Amino acid sequence: MALRFAKMHGLGNDYIFVDGTRRKVAAPERLARTVSDRRFGVGSDGLIVVAPSKAADFRMRMFNPDGSEAEMCGNGIRCLGKFVFENGLTRRRSITVETPGGIKTLELHVKGGRVQTVAVDMGPPQPVPTRFHRLADGNSRLVPVAVEANGTRYEASVLSVGNPHCVIFVQDAKTFPVDVVGPMIERHADFPSRTNTEFVSWIDERTLFQRTWERGAGETFACGTGACAVAASLFLTERAKGRLLIKLRGGDLELEMRDGRLIMTGAASLVCEGELSAELLSRKP
Repeated sequence: MALRFAKMHGLGNDYIFVDGTRRKVAAPERLARTVSDRRFGVGSDGLIVVAPSKAADFRMRMFNPDGSEAEMCGNGIRCLGKFVFENGLTRRRSITVETPGGIKTLELHVKGGRVQTVAVDMGPPQPVPTRFHRLADGNSRLVPVAVEANGTRYEASVLSVGNPHCVIFVQDAKTFPVDVVGPMIERHADFPSRTNTEFVSWIDERTLFQRTWERGAGETFACGTGACAVAASLFLTERAKGRLLIKLRGGDLELEMRDGRLIMTGAASLVCEGELSAELLSRKP
C-alpha cells in the first residue's frame, strides 16, 4: 500500500515527512534508511513522522539516514510547522510540538495561506547529561572540553539543546576539513551517545559562519539545533548579546536569547509531494 509523503527542507537540510496522525507508520527506522537513500530512495537527511501527542498539539519523531532516532531537529521542526498547517492538520498559528528533547512552541509566520518562516522557542539551554560527554555532571549547561582528532587538540564546548552538540571555533570554517574531523569527533570515546559537531568562525561581531557534522547523517547544509548550541555557547559565556545571524551553507538563521530562552527563526520550504510506492516500501535498505 502506497504512503503519502512530502519532501521539505529548512535551508537545504531536507527531510521526508509522513503523516502518522491518521495512520500508524510501521518500522520508521527501516523506512528512514530506505527513503533517505539519494540514489535508490527519495533522498534526504532523514525521515520525520508527525504523530499524535497527549502532551502537545503534535509529536515529532526524527530518524537519521542510518535509522537512528534523534532527540531534536531544529530545521525539521520548522518544516513540521509548515507541514501541519498547509495539510490542514491545524489552523492555529501557534502550536506546541512534543519531541524527545522536550516540548517546543512554534510561531508560524503565514502569508497568502503559506507558512514562510517559523520561530521556535527552544527553551533555555539544558544541563548537559552524562551520556553526552564523560565530563558532564548533569548540572552544567556548558561543559568546556578538549578533544583530539586528526592529530590536533581542539578546545570545545559541549551543550545540550535537547540533543548533544560539540561547538568548536576555528579560524575559517569554510575551508576547515569537516569531512575528516567531523566523523572522528562524532564517534570519539568521550561522547557515549555520539555527537553533532559545529565548526564555527566569526564574520563580524554579530555574524558567524557554521558548518555541522551531524550524528548519523554526516555534513548537512544546515543544522538548526547546532545554530542554537553555537548561540548558547556565546550567550552563556557573555561573548555575545542580543540577536545573532548564523550563516549556514543553505541559508541564514536568526538566534536570540529572550528571557533566558533561545528563539530560532528561519525559513521552511516544500520541495515536492507524492506517494512512496509499495515496491519502495517493501525494499530492504
